[in-house]
Amino acid sequence: MSDKKGRVFLRGITSETYGLKEFRRQQLDAPRVRDDSVVVDDAKVGHSGDSAESRTWWRVGPGDEPFLTQSLQVHFVELPPHSSNHGHGHQNEAAFYILDGAGYEIHDDQRYDWATDDLVLVHTDSVHRHFNPYDETARCLIFKAKSEWMYLGLIQQGRSGPVEDEDRFGPREDWSRVWTPDVEKLRKVVRSADTTWELTPLGRVRTLSAPGDDVRTFSVDAFVLDIPAGSRSGKRWHMADEILYVRSGHGYSLHWEVEAEIAEKYYARIAKEPTRHEIKPGDTLYVPHNTIAQHFSADGEPLVLISGQNRLFKQLGYDNVAYLENAPEYDEAHGAPAADRS
Repeated sequence: MSDKKGRVFLRGITSETYGLKEFRRQQLDAPRVRDDSVVVDDAKVGHSGDSAESRTWWRVGPGDEPFLTQSLQVHFVELPPHSSNHGHGHQNEAAFYILDGAGYEIHDDQRYDWATDDLVLVHTDSVHRHFNPYDETARCLIFKAKSEWMYLGLIQQGRSGPVEDEDRFGPREDWSRVWTPDVEKLRKVVRSADTTWELTPLGRVRTLSAPGDDVRTFSVDAFVLDIPAGSRSGKRWHMADEILYVRSGHGYSLHWEVEAEIAEKYYARIAKEPTRHEIKPGDTLYVPHNTIAQHFSADGEPLVLISGQNRLFKQLGYDNVAYLENAPEYDEAHGAPAADRS
């Protein structure tokens, strides 16, 4: 748990040299698997949403030591039966994956119901509050790219209340006038029943949010990956870092570091040997930027992973994913010879 006096919203990079190899090396050397014993922020400092009953705690954030990433943050919200939190507003989006239970949101004075395995989107500039009117505890996993909003100066947030120095300002205006046209028509709740499983080079995937869909998020891409017992995912390389939550199952993940050889142009040099990271239910697995990763399911039950990535990378020119090896189920479905899955 952090002993900082204040919460870190945005982290700086300082170096005495132009090269930043030492900064990247520190990130690569940090442990990539975190379990329930890791609480980097218990929300006692600087969080305005909790009530006496609700609980919020962080797993990954920009103030972490050792530091992993600030391109995506991960925290959890828990609502006991027949409870709610206080609610608040912030300019950044947040994507809530419902791990357990059911309930509803009030966003900008509108109600949105949700249940287990749904994805709920808190849109930009939303005043939101979470409610659990039922007899089962509700628990949510949250991905958000909050630091990007902080970097851009979009920092107007807090609890509901009147503006300070109200006499200095005129009457209320419709804030949504500066939003992207028709953004209110996009989906706020992605229901599990409305998604489909697809067999992809990565494996069996249920997409929750992706560029070009009708889901109201511009910052978080999310999907669920189901790897059969004893099998493996595709081996893929992309520039964006990634955080995966282990929904169920056991296994491990292999990561190959990619080094930049800067000659007459950039060349990628892939490590000959990977690092291995054991994972179990409830863990979060961090895959660093510019890393090749492949996930393996142990025998017994499927390994189910919930993936979150920051979509900004795709807007910066890193929209492609290179597959060095496909999931065996994908190759078999497309007529390729069956491969050893171990």
